[in-house]
This record gives sequence, C-alpha cells and structure tokens, in this order.
Amino acid sequence: MKNDSVIQINGLTKRYGQQIAVDNLSLTVHRGEIFGLLGPNGAGKTTTILMLLGLSEPTAGKIKVCGIDPTFQPLLVKEKVGYLPDEVGFYENLSGLDNLLYTAALNRIEEPVAKEKAKDLLKQVGLTEKANEKVQTYSRGMKQRLGLADILIKEPEVIILDEPTNGIDPEGVRELLALIKQLSRERNMTVLLSSHQLHQVQQICDRVGLFVEGKLIAAGPIKELARNLFKDDPILLETEVESVSEQLIRAIEANEYVTKVKQEGHRLSIFCRQQVSADIAKIIVNQGAQLTYLKQQDYGLDEIYHRYFEGGVQ
Repeated sequence: MKNDSVIQINGLTKRYGQQIAVDNLSLTVHRGEIFGLLGPNGAGKTTTILMLLGLSEPTAGKIKVCGIDPTFQPLLVKEKVGYLPDEVGFYENLSGLDNLLYTAALNRIEEPVAKEKAKDLLKQVGLTEKANEKVQTYSRGMKQRLGLADILIKEPEVIILDEPTNGIDPEGVRELLALIKQLSRERNMTVLLSSHQLHQVQQICDRVGLFVEGKLIAAGPIKELARNLFKDDPILLETEVESVSEQLIRAIEANEYVTKVKQEGHRLSIFCRQQVSADIAKIIVNQGAQLTYLKQQDYGLDEIYHRYFEGGVQ
C-alpha cells in the first residue's frame, strides 16, 4: 500500500445551532487502504461523509479528497468518488443492466463501452443471471451489490460506503465484505467504510477510527489499538462451560494472572496478564463444570470499543 494520502481532514467541525455533529476531526486515509469509520448511530459518521462529498459545508476545518477541496469544487470531487448511501436508490422498474447503462450515460461513457463495462461489473458482483430482471425483484443484498457496480462504472479513485451491511443477512454480509475487499485490492482503490456493526467490518479494514459523539477517540490498525489498550491483560481466553455459577467465576478471578471475567450465557471471556489456559481448564474441571471450549483469541473491535468506555484510555 502506498503512503500517499487520498483523504485529508484537519480540524473538521460541523455545528447545527448549539449541537456539534462533528468535533475537530483530523484524519488521513491512504491510497489503496480500507478505512473503517466506526461508531454508534448518531456519532457523526454520515455528516462527515456528506462534507467529504461537498454535500454539506463544514463550520470549520479543511478537507482534501484526491487533492480537491469539496467545499469549493464539489463536482470535481464527485468525478473522483463513488458513493453508496445507506439506502440505495435505483429505478425499480428498470433492470439491473439498464440502471448501470443509465449511470454510464450520465457520466458520458459511450454506449458500446458502457455495455461492456456494465456486463463485466455485473459478473464481478455476481449478478449476471439477474442482469435483465427488474430491480424491484432484487433483495437488499443484491441491491447493495448492484450499488457497488453502479459506483464502479465511472472508475472512481475512492469509494465511500455508508452502513453497507444494514438489513442484509449474515451470508449476504460475508459476500458483500469479501467483494469490497477483492475490488479494493484488484483496483488499488481507497475505501472509506462507515458502520456501527463493529464485528462485521473488522475483518476487512486495514485501519479503523472509533467515532463517538462527533469525536474520533482512536485510530489505527486493530492489533495496534488492542496492544495499546490491553497492556495490563494482553491475553484473552474464550471458554464455553455447560453450567456457569458465581462460584466458578469467583474461582477463576482468584487466579493471580486473571484481571477480569465477563460472562455471556455459557461463554466466558477471561482477561489475563499471561497465558494460563491450563490453569483455567483445571479450575473449571475442579469446580465440577463441563468445559466444552477453550481458546486464546485476538482482541476484536467490540472489546476495544468497550475498553474505551470503561476508562481504559488515559
């Protein structure tokens, strides 16, 4: 991945009256990387995207997208950027192919070239068999894939995806995310992906930014964020136990290398200062519980996110 920046944001702020939607945001996204802008609904992610596209003016701060200031040259930015909103809009009574051809015509792509590109893109996103069917018959996942083809037909340098996995079944999410990663790698294309579904998108992001109440509270590769946050308990053990009791949890917490135990049903997350899998297994068995699963895990975005709100950041 090259180090040249495609998106540069410095001190970006957006106010609506007394309400601050985006608060002094500074961020750089590099060419060819997939960057996840992650946080709960209402955190300011969509507002940031609208300013990147020149669809909303910042109250303060500076933005450059592909070297262009979207506040002053929004049309130039739109030529460089493909945008897939949360709700994708198509002409429902037209086929998937005809929708792509219409978009190509709007971008002044000649018809013979447009047809070839549209068919290639429909193949890439797995919609060849549905190409001539009306979009009103498409599932939401199919519409999202058609949306990717729609923004790629003009060959953008950057694609911005706002909550792309909303309303899609788990298998559809896996397929869509794999497709986004594949397209980014094949085309060396920069992807800015906004989502509140942390566990879904962490698998494809090179770096992430955690966004809360308009503020960027952390940014970087997931492993680096985890390393900085979990210095005192770098080992995470995941276990499944047939019957979890308070007595069992207390026995595990009594181990000198265990800092915390979190329970979700039969699953226990055990935060440790060093590797103590054998000790934990022995404790569970000695307590008369049946151990069905024990494995060391990498810290994911969910754990990182929760640690920030538990006072894990100084």
